[in-house]
Amino acid sequence: MNINLELKQTADGSFTLYNRTLNEHYHSIHGAKTESKHVFINNGLAYFLSNSLSDQINILEVGFGTGLNCYYTLKHLIKNKHKINLFYHALEPFPLNEEVTKKFDAIFKDDLFSTMHRLDWNKNQLISKNLFINKSTEKIQNLNSKKKYDLVYFDAFGPRVEDKLWDLSVLKFIFHLMNGNGVFVTYCAKGQVRRDLEQIGFKVQRLPGPPGKREMLRAIKVNNDIQKQEEDLME
Repeated sequence: MNINLELKQTADGSFTLYNRTLNEHYHSIHGAKTESKHVFINNGLAYFLSNSLSDQINILEVGFGTGLNCYYTLKHLIKNKHKINLFYHALEPFPLNEEVTKKFDAIFKDDLFSTMHRLDWNKNQLISKNLFINKSTEKIQNLNSKKKYDLVYFDAFGPRVEDKLWDLSVLKFIFHLMNGNGVFVTYCAKGQVRRDLEQIGFKVQRLPGPPGKREMLRAIKVNNDIQKQEEDLME
């Protein structure tokens, strides 16, 4: 394992990684699995599906990390037998090495998890019926995508560590990558992040956070047609 990374068990029994160099955990020490499901699955994926009639969903994840969010997304869709086509675009400029992913494979003991990690990088690949994944080493700032995204998991390291990823320009770029009524979710509830999202044009909701955090953020991109009508009225 990378000497700068340490495998750690969190409060709910699930595991995360601790980056000694950055003094940062990949997930909440109060529960990696709990945080992932609460923020990204329950308040992101499940929320979007309950408010959408489309049979296609494009997800952008900023910060693939150990793959928890991707794994629980796939499990949710398969378990609930959603008849939906998924394109999951996961960005991770610094992928974990095989030694680390094998340790997580041994913990999960799930073919789906190991298959997800064995997929090649920077390719669109079918992982299950109608479920496509592209694990990309591209940085969000350099992303050149022809697709528009319905759901964004913003799971980058916090502003203390990765302040450039939380810059207004990056959040604005993501806004323009999203479809109307698209959903943006993040564990971070800092006031500046919330204000920036609102300034860009998102409708921001402060929601109860996972264990250890008082709040999280969910932001909705107002439907393009409605937004255009409002802009026309203001002219």
